[in-house]
Amino acid sequence: MSNTDTAPAEVTCANSEFTGVLHPREVPLGGPRAILVRRTLPQRERSMIGAWCFADHYGPHDVGTGRGMDVPPHPHTGLQTVSWLFEGLIEHRDSAGVHAMVRPGELNLMTAGAGICHSEVSMPQAPILHGVQLWVALPDAARDTDRDFAHYAPPPRSVGGATIRVFLGELAQSHSPVRTFTPLLGAQIDLEPGAELTLDVDPEFEHGVLLDHGAIEVCGTTLAVADLGYQAPGRTQLQLANHGGGPARALLLGGPPFTEELVMWWNFVGRSHDDIATYRELWQGNDARFGDVRGYTGKIARLPAPPLPNGRLKPRPRPAG
Repeated sequence: MSNTDTAPAEVTCANSEFTGVLHPREVPLGGPRAILVRRTLPQRERSMIGAWCFADHYGPHDVGTGRGMDVPPHPHTGLQTVSWLFEGLIEHRDSAGVHAMVRPGELNLMTAGAGICHSEVSMPQAPILHGVQLWVALPDAARDTDRDFAHYAPPPRSVGGATIRVFLGELAQSHSPVRTFTPLLGAQIDLEPGAELTLDVDPEFEHGVLLDHGAIEVCGTTLAVADLGYQAPGRTQLQLANHGGGPARALLLGGPPFTEELVMWWNFVGRSHDDIATYRELWQGNDARFGDVRGYTGKIARLPAPPLPNGRLKPRPRPAG
């Protein structure tokens, strides 16, 4: 998914002392009939959870009303995109030659590496669109790796009053075979009404719980829809409880704190202003670094990059705890 902000702010991704709940802000995705997405990462209070550096939650949207997802070919560098649906169907095309569908409960992970471009279009045969789009920052040693794509449909595992689908990493004796460049955890957790769940987690990981729907309490803190509850490293267990009258669903994201400083602007992840300025210039110049998407039939052949802000992209001050 593209960050379609017309004047995106630079984000220096670094560790922060913030512990608590990140509340989302609404961002339009696309043109005048754009759907709204709820963005929780990055924020000034906390820009990353492990290597997770971007989180958009969207839907449920009725595609039949004409408000769907149609994101023209756009670039990425230095990251992996994680597409995960609860409902709907999205067509993915990229410059590595991949043409795939994103389906509910199935992971599509695209590695941008040194550069890739892709398009995403919701399909009318699936009338409701509901899911998340996540980005994972690549460490410096891997940020110029080759383009790649992986697909995985994790089997559901019943644990007490919960169903868990682990799409990245390990949790509750489930393991994903999908390769990542830093240790990561990504899992969907569905809780039955009244269910309480205690999960053993890696104490070296920090964790975030992104609530999709229902009423979930995380270690004593109640989340609203699209809230992202953060837990610092050091915990060996994570407690989730559904105190609502209906089912609840959340994503659990985790990883060890990412110690490299990053600069993220628009759809690019780099290490400096000069990195970002170079990526933008190459994209605007149709450089082969990003390649071409074949088969996309939208009205805009390529999404143009917004102008860089005045002055050099600079690190933001370290947030207070």
